[in-house]
Amino acid sequence: MKVGNAALPAFAAILAGCQSLPGDAPLVPVDLLISGGTVYDGTGSPATADDLVISGGLVAYLGPDARSRFLPAREIDATGLVVAPGFIDPHTHAAGDLSSDRADRRANLPFAFQGVTTVVVGNDGGGSPDVAAQAELARAQGIGTNVAYLAGFGPIREEVLGKEDRAPEADEMAVMKARLRGAMCEGAWGFSAGLYYVPQAYSQTDEVVTLARVASGLGGYYDTHMRDESTYNVTVTGALAETLEIGRLADIPVHIAHIKALGPAVWGHSTRMIEAIEDARAAGQRVTADQYPWEASGTRISAALVPRSALEGGLDALRKRLKEPETRAAIRAAMVDGIARRGGASKLLITGRLGEAEIDTGLTLEEYAEAANIEPVDAAIAILMQGDARVASFNMSTDDIAAFAVRDWVVTGSDGSSGHPRKYGSFPKAYRDLVLGEPGMDLARFVERSSGQTAKLIGLQDRGRLAPGMAADVVIFDPVTFAPQATYQAPRELSVGVRHLFVNGEQVIAEGAYTGSLPGRPLLKRTACAQGNDDS
Repeated sequence: MKVGNAALPAFAAILAGCQSLPGDAPLVPVDLLISGGTVYDGTGSPATADDLVISGGLVAYLGPDARSRFLPAREIDATGLVVAPGFIDPHTHAAGDLSSDRADRRANLPFAFQGVTTVVVGNDGGGSPDVAAQAELARAQGIGTNVAYLAGFGPIREEVLGKEDRAPEADEMAVMKARLRGAMCEGAWGFSAGLYYVPQAYSQTDEVVTLARVASGLGGYYDTHMRDESTYNVTVTGALAETLEIGRLADIPVHIAHIKALGPAVWGHSTRMIEAIEDARAAGQRVTADQYPWEASGTRISAALVPRSALEGGLDALRKRLKEPETRAAIRAAMVDGIARRGGASKLLITGRLGEAEIDTGLTLEEYAEAANIEPVDAAIAILMQGDARVASFNMSTDDIAAFAVRDWVVTGSDGSSGHPRKYGSFPKAYRDLVLGEPGMDLARFVERSSGQTAKLIGLQDRGRLAPGMAADVVIFDPVTFAPQATYQAPRELSVGVRHLFVNGEQVIAEGAYTGSLPGRPLLKRTACAQGNDDS
């Protein structure tokens, strides 16, 4: 069990006071007592009616009759409420918010109001390898939730190869390996890849394995948006086979981001995917996944519809190709296929503008095209000639979603990004779908898959559980009212039902309102090359 060095003396004193005391012994002063709630400790164990004591930013006591031992400066009556470890989101796109010069964005309220106290950033291979600089900025400016970092394949590859579609030379690979090693030594928890995205899509499996071995050697894990989640190239089952191969060859734990079967062509493939993963796990391979509880994915028109070969060199290069009649025709034909793969233009909801694109949001691509009296593919090309657009893509089967959700190796995640309600409502929606809905998932299991299990797969040793010595990241929510408010039409509505939220023992939400506090910390992995890092 890890406890920050600065907190050790105070914590030792608190523990000393927790021993059996004579009747006339003085009570031990502590910061907070939470009593009366239904407590889930994050391990999957059944609920208890224990008292929870917080002091010095740590859990000091979890058990009965705390008032006979402690003298709290404050008390919270949690009668009728659930008390649990703060939730941990393994897949977010919150890095921009956490580095903003605006305190309201750095508060990370879309996640806090879901009960999330720690977010992982750098997913889909997008994470900056400059981990130390990100952590220093977070400390200097203040953040509302904790943050853990992944080193992204995309920036590392682009620094060396740009957006070229080729394999690295030996000296280039050496630079990439050194860059990843540096990120791991600065405190990254693992290596993130998004092999679906340019320029990562131009890599071959052996290139990814070579880099994953670097992260493996430093105790990290491999987080992946697989090369395909549909039928874009190797198919979703082919991409899963590649993912498992990378894990085996690099000897690294594999975590599959936002597991899904995307598009009508692969609906029902969850059965084959589950079988492959469970066979790998039975053979001793470490494989997990996260899932968001929405039928629509979130992406960009360029990523959803444009063939990867046409994106070599970036969007400016794409626009040049679209101005040439022959290349435009080939790209257009591939985009027609892309629209069909996504279930048709009526299934693509435009949720945000990117670049210089002048478009109305809240329309489907079909509606946008009808208003312009052009074909949907030509509407998409017109948008790309100006900039790009975010889209919610309604392309998943509820049967596949349900099949993945109940597996014991799947945890709750949001893939939270702008323009999609998953950023604001994934955890409460998962609660209502899984616990209150038809699966009838035990609440202890839901809390575990949203906290302790996620901490374990990342490697966070002092988060995700309620136990003495653990960091005091605690959510107290109303099991009746805990619910999302965000929708596809209004994706920026804060969730409701979280009554109190503590991050490192400091209150971020009190009686359902933000306190203005910014107590989050960058959580950095300790490695053999980074003994100075603080992961508490």
